[in-house]
Amino acid sequence: MPVWCCRCSLAGHFRTYSSTETEGQLLNSFVQYFGDSLGRKIKRMPLIEETVLPGDSLLTLPVVIIGNGPSGICLSYLLSGYRPYLSPEAIHPNPILHTKLEEARHLSIVDQDLEYLSEGLEGRSSNPVAVLFDTLLHPDADFGYDYPPVLHWKLEQHNYIPHIVLGKGPPGGAWHSMEGSMLTISFGDWMELPGLSFKEWAASKRRNIKSDRVMPEEIACYYKHYVKVMGLQKNFRDNVYITSVSRLYREKDDEGRSHQNEDISTQHLEMEDGQKSLIKRNWEVRGYQRATDGSHVPFCLFAENVALATGTFDSPGRLQVEGEDFPFVLHSMSDFGAAISKGKLRGKADPVLIVGAGLTAADAVLCAYNNNIPVVHVFRRRVTDTSLIFKQLPKKLYPEYHKVYHMMCTQSHTMDSNQHSAYTSFPEHNVLSFKPEMKCVLQSASGLKKILKFSVALVLIGSHPNLFFLKDQGHSIGHHSNQPITCKGNPIEIDPYTYECTKEANLFALGPLVGDNFVRFLKGGALGIARCLAIRQKKKHELIESGDGGGEGVP
Repeated sequence: MPVWCCRCSLAGHFRTYSSTETEGQLLNSFVQYFGDSLGRKIKRMPLIEETVLPGDSLLTLPVVIIGNGPSGICLSYLLSGYRPYLSPEAIHPNPILHTKLEEARHLSIVDQDLEYLSEGLEGRSSNPVAVLFDTLLHPDADFGYDYPPVLHWKLEQHNYIPHIVLGKGPPGGAWHSMEGSMLTISFGDWMELPGLSFKEWAASKRRNIKSDRVMPEEIACYYKHYVKVMGLQKNFRDNVYITSVSRLYREKDDEGRSHQNEDISTQHLEMEDGQKSLIKRNWEVRGYQRATDGSHVPFCLFAENVALATGTFDSPGRLQVEGEDFPFVLHSMSDFGAAISKGKLRGKADPVLIVGAGLTAADAVLCAYNNNIPVVHVFRRRVTDTSLIFKQLPKKLYPEYHKVYHMMCTQSHTMDSNQHSAYTSFPEHNVLSFKPEMKCVLQSASGLKKILKFSVALVLIGSHPNLFFLKDQGHSIGHHSNQPITCKGNPIEIDPYTYECTKEANLFALGPLVGDNFVRFLKGGALGIARCLAIRQKKKHELIESGDGGGEGVP
């Protein structure tokens, strides 16, 4: 079967959608695009070819959102026309903020000056709009208060911005794959999205929520239900995998020439003065959808704007030591849980080796402890290190984590009485290598080496986003150029009020990619992006109406 490359046949295959087209036209075209492809019984094609099928119309959408976790869901909610207003009866406990809100009560928060509203606010996020939106949804939550939101929501259809949300699994993202036996760090109320109370949803489902903290399974179900009850499902596509996102360019003084992709045009951008210059155009998004029979159905579409909402759970952190690729060295709680459920660790005399001092490592310790599996716990920091997450969690709210921390402090390998304990900690130790006979070489801070025997090793030292579909894996858009994007050390550099990448126009990022790990704060990214796109959409309308923007629809 012949295949066409969109770079060679753009003129005959792209479609553009202006804001004047109806939501139904847009969505029906996209559904038809996928539906036609799935119905053709095509043969599987290598992804490296990046091909599209003859007859498939290539779409130009105002917004493509990559990632369908809470970040992507919340952004879709706001782009669908939902607008937050100050509730008539609400009084925010912050008198200065309340006075600002009263000044423009008739306007939605999306239509107000976010920088002005954010000024002077403090919270547990470095992004000011994240702190603003959080204090509107959960006033004074960090002080232990349970005030209701000061916002109420209206659906304004005329504010709808056509968009599509692409995710690997069902709406909810990584929450569907998290270990189900552990409780969330955040309260259930803090995990909720705008317009749907988590407690009310749980009560309506007759779910028995025993505490303020809940299991990931509950949150995953809530997010999936949220998309349905808010009428967002028409914007979501599941089982979609992105293979490349690249910028298109066009010669500035030759509208009729073929478009060029980023790799080709980079050479032209470096031409000396006097040569034809290139202007940036839309984004080309390529990938495939996994069909029910397991085959891959490729697609290509164009986007004026791309929002990255992929989270950080794609690539588990690695020690980068010898032997880490042995099959008995695991890197996720799900793999550990599967090994336990299959009985692989039952009756083993050697302990499980757990590496890491974060909450996921603590979850693994608790999981092993509850299944009567002995543990050797290795971590690099001192137990007195103030940056340990356990130091930031109140004991009354998180007793299980403080139980692990207590063991870390009191059941060290230096105590002879604990050599045969069900748990032994090795603070200030690094893993040097794993040996094929299921042994591990450790080194202490003083340089002393030890060899330990284990049944299975579990490396839980965090995770990183996988932005392989961007040029240079997105290294160029971080705060530190040419370094991998990480949530803490090197998040994507954004404008603090629009969440647009400072180094790449029309590319947005939110959630853990910009340092907001908690659901409480990632919602601010959706607010900032929605406001930015709403302003640009309005300007685009004005250009079209004045007759100056008629030729801007092409990729």
